[in-house]
Amino acid sequence: MAFDEELAARVRDAVGEHAAYDEKRMFGGVAFLVNTHMAVGITRDVLMVRVGVDGHDAALADGAHEITMGERTMHGTVGVDAATTADDDALHAWVARGVERALALDPKR
Repeated sequence: MAFDEELAARVRDAVGEHAAYDEKRMFGGVAFLVNTHMAVGITRDVLMVRVGVDGHDAALADGAHEITMGERTMHGTVGVDAATTADDDALHAWVARGVERALALDPKR
């Protein structure tokens, strides 16, 4: 499954403004790991954002949608469509949300 390379380049810039990150191929797309945790990722043209279980409903209220992997809903991670991420300010705001969540977690060993 391919992912939007142009969106990936924009996300690299946005994540890099907030924190050091690693990039890893995941979910048939690409994920950006901050503090050893996925902060944001891209599958096709959808931005996946780690918002945490406690931030899930607020993210949905802000226009994100639920993500499912198979039959499992990924509570704590939401999707943001291309129409929203086309706007640089919106993209940066969603990326900041994911980075903030990843930085709040203890690093994995």
